[in-house]
Amino acid sequence: MRWPRATAPAWIVHAGLLVCALGAVVAYLPAGAGGRATIYTVVVVASILLFVQALLAGHLRHRRPWLVAIAGLVLLLADHLIWPYWIIDGHLGRAEGRPADLMLAAAHGLFMVGAGMAVRARMSADASGIVDGAMFGVCAGGVLWAGVFQPHMPADATPLGMTQVLIDVLALCAVTGCLLRMAAAATGPARGTIHYLLVTVLLTAGAPAAGALGVPYRGTWSGLLMMLAFMTMAAGAVHPGAPMVVEPQAVVERRASRFRLGWLGLALSVNPAIAAVQALRGIGAADPLLPISMLLVIPLVLVRFKQLSGQRDKAEQVLAFQASHDELTGLVNRRQIMADIDRALDRRQAVTLLLCDLDGFKPINDRHGHAAGDEVLRTVAARLTALVGPDGEVGRLGGDEFLVLCRSGTESDIAGLQDLIRSTVLAPIPLPGGVPVTVGVTIGAARAAAGSGLDRAGLIAQADTAMYAGKPGHRQHTAA
Repeated sequence: MRWPRATAPAWIVHAGLLVCALGAVVAYLPAGAGGRATIYTVVVVASILLFVQALLAGHLRHRRPWLVAIAGLVLLLADHLIWPYWIIDGHLGRAEGRPADLMLAAAHGLFMVGAGMAVRARMSADASGIVDGAMFGVCAGGVLWAGVFQPHMPADATPLGMTQVLIDVLALCAVTGCLLRMAAAATGPARGTIHYLLVTVLLTAGAPAAGALGVPYRGTWSGLLMMLAFMTMAAGAVHPGAPMVVEPQAVVERRASRFRLGWLGLALSVNPAIAAVQALRGIGAADPLLPISMLLVIPLVLVRFKQLSGQRDKAEQVLAFQASHDELTGLVNRRQIMADIDRALDRRQAVTLLLCDLDGFKPINDRHGHAAGDEVLRTVAARLTALVGPDGEVGRLGGDEFLVLCRSGTESDIAGLQDLIRSTVLAPIPLPGGVPVTVGVTIGAARAAAGSGLDRAGLIAQADTAMYAGKPGHRQHTAA
């Protein structure tokens, strides 16, 4: 079987899902218990096989995470085969704490872990937004538990069963928050697959909600929602955007604005507020399970703080680099090289300055444009940096002037370095258009012996005089 490429139209998947879903629903509703169990099994097996086929055909990239997700699906199938009437008889979401419930929760968790591993590269582009989405989801899950699930728990609900339902609700809400964030930031075909995964999670969450609320025909609703969840999951796997959902997208840079932090703070305060209201109402003890949602938020808050700290450190590093470096060439700028000269002189060590001024740069700028001139400056900067050893430093003073600071080396070494700079800079420089250009360089050298007492201004003046002497007829360059 030749798998459709990513260029296939998405409407085929949408149409196929709609036809299959309508057929399954029409067959499921009038069937008896045995017929419903059979139809449910056929849908689950077909969805898993379609998912596996997408993986084997290479449509789903990065096999290991998807194999973990498939293991979760197989565990779901095993749960249904062992207890075929558990869902369709309305036990789902009733907090009975039976092995069927625990196995179902483990299967859901395994699938979500595998899917999360698969889309990790895409989530890393907006890591802060994903963590925020998960926190909003967990906080919303606490509200749903306190306002919808917990008040409708049956009298025979066990503590283990209620804990399992609560964790299911919180996990599904956290995943929903992450997927909503991903869907909002996604572009291109991958967005369709993310939408299908989002619908899958919402349908999966709706199945236990129907059971917990005790709605009429809750077994029918739970079975239908779970069956449709399998179908949308398979549709997401075969969607043309599935190959791209594991690929990283463009990095999303978002500042933590006051508005955004305000909403986040409000969300984090909801669950403690609910617990306080329950205690103040005095109608029984406050829900002892609600603190679980608060505990789950703590690691997310710590991760968020770490992200904010990392963003601040990165911003400080960028600002420090921009303050001390030339934007065009990446060399240290005039202010920084002057400070480095002062530090070298303060250590009373021998210091040599090479003041380099390019010859023939202005005609290149006039004839080929400023973009070509910028390319020449970047190339010369890279060549000078490659020639200077670890004890030296290259800075750009401005325009076409560069300054080389040598903290060691004999006079013979410095003379050899000057000859090497002249020959290296003179090599042709290819421009983006393919036309090579050449520039020369005039070098003015000045040396301060250890303990000479010569200051930076005097040293640069000597280098400038020497450089000017090497360029008869040209304008004098003042670098002090």
